[in-house]
Amino acid sequence: MPAVQPDSGDNLPITTLRELALAAAASAGLRAVVRVGVADALGDAPVPVAELAKTLDVDAAILARVLRNLRCYDLFDQTDEGIVHTPASRLLREDHPQRLKNWVLWATEPWVWQLWPDLEQALRTGRGHFDERFGDNFFAHLHKEWPESTETFNRSQIELSRLTSAAIADTLNLADAKTFADVGGGTGYTLAAILERHPHLHGTLVDLPAAIASPDPRLRPDGTLAARSQVVAGDCLHEIPVDADVYQFKSVLEWDDELTVTALRNATRAGHPGSRVLVITNLIDDSPEIRYATGVDLLLLLNTNGKRHTRAGVTALAERAGLRVVGVTPAGPLLHVVETVIP
Repeated sequence: MPAVQPDSGDNLPITTLRELALAAAASAGLRAVVRVGVADALGDAPVPVAELAKTLDVDAAILARVLRNLRCYDLFDQTDEGIVHTPASRLLREDHPQRLKNWVLWATEPWVWQLWPDLEQALRTGRGHFDERFGDNFFAHLHKEWPESTETFNRSQIELSRLTSAAIADTLNLADAKTFADVGGGTGYTLAAILERHPHLHGTLVDLPAAIASPDPRLRPDGTLAARSQVVAGDCLHEIPVDADVYQFKSVLEWDDELTVTALRNATRAGHPGSRVLVITNLIDDSPEIRYATGVDLLLLLNTNGKRHTRAGVTALAERAGLRVVGVTPAGPLLHVVETVIP
């Protein structure tokens, strides 16, 4: 038998497995630097590690080690003068228009680390087991036991909406519609963007009371879109309390198949023949960010027993709900619009 030779270069099988097995170190380091405020403490000029550590009141030697790991992923860089930003690390700044600071925190919350070991059980049983582990469904438990994480979730969804809402508003053909309902629309950032883009529309934001407690300022009674909008509490798994020409489910229908069909059926009951139901999602088989999409897919499995959809999967669920599938259209580089009609 020939002697086993160690890897002598990058991206070889042994290197790949060793790095992947320790990939959690990067996630933990990323969360740590966000929590202590490294990105906001850095401006345009290099800052020596010792000075940066003093500003942040952290240990300089450990900070250097964490940043050394993150630099392997092009997150921050180091020059002779000190630590500097990279395009990726700038997205962690609070003042960046495309910031992902809160999404990073959401994806690395303490409860996430509790769930990842459950992937083996899900693999063996065919489903996630959050309810059995915690005695409640994910979002009920989140609101009750992890209120700070709930706020992080809300802020993270606004961040994601800022990345995609303009593309959605530009993609949707709403010339013949008069009323638009954003179901599960959170604070309503996307709805506000759509109403600004389509000034003939009247929009309704529908979500759980906790989600709509502090809606987008444009949708509030004194907001710029108050005359053309309303905010209504509702649970799409029980009833959608508004008749509309168009219903939008954006990044919402990521539960198990039965719950997804239930929500879509409730839209068919709420609407009228000819009403359109739009499912806006990052289709896993068409995603340009396949590592992100498949990672989110597995996290959804563990927290809600949900999933990211394939094109064939989501269209089949829409048909089960009694909807007629019209087509699938890209909305910018990240999302797709699955358009259906109530017969």
